[in-house]
Amino acid sequence: MAGHSKWANIKHRKASQDAKKGKIFTKLIREITVSAREGGDDLNSNSRLRTAVNKARENNMPNDNIERAIKKGTGALDGSTYEETRYEGYGPGGVAIMVDVLTDNKNRTMPEIRTIFSKNNGNLGENGCVSYLFDRKGIIIIDGSDYNEDDIMENLLEYDIEDIKTEDSNITVSMPPESFNDVLDAIKKIKYPVIYNDITFVPQTNVPLDEQKARQCMKLVDLLDEHDDVQNVYSNYDISDEVMTKLSEEQ
Repeated sequence: MAGHSKWANIKHRKASQDAKKGKIFTKLIREITVSAREGGDDLNSNSRLRTAVNKARENNMPNDNIERAIKKGTGALDGSTYEETRYEGYGPGGVAIMVDVLTDNKNRTMPEIRTIFSKNNGNLGENGCVSYLFDRKGIIIIDGSDYNEDDIMENLLEYDIEDIKTEDSNITVSMPPESFNDVLDAIKKIKYPVIYNDITFVPQTNVPLDEQKARQCMKLVDLLDEHDDVQNVYSNYDISDEVMTKLSEEQ
């Protein structure tokens, strides 16, 4: 959409998460533990675990912490049992919001998530009410200052790439989740400057927000992100560069 930047929205989320580094370790440890429990401790055969471990290393988590989390997942060490669940609902302006949770007590977590929605101009919906509006993809964003789409495409021809496009001097490479780790390894080997990478849910369409609704929506998403049991929050809000600049200046 002209005048709107997906990277501006991602950048806000990234900055918000970077400000909460302590909680990132907790979230990553839970993800590693559950990934190891579900698929075993072999990074080569368990792509979810491989992704989680790579993310932990990018955030400078000590190897001892990673190894303990894996052992807790496989049962080699005692640890809490976390259950995966997803909550779906709507935020200000009718934006769709999905919240992925790892919790050891659903009876505690669900009312807390519902309260965050209801107190911040949103409402929790039924399972499936918004998930159909998103596609799960691997996303890697490269600083395109010294590169172009053709160069990157040529170096990634042997990989399963869905799309490569340039926005705001950044080059976004999207792929099926199954290809994410291999593509990321290839990009790092070539030493392209990666500024963002994740397996995420990408909205099929975006909902543009005015300044007031954008402020409300960003507050709701931030509060959900801050909840101890929340792993990821996905939304289809779209905020113009002008509005994003104004909101950034307020912080």
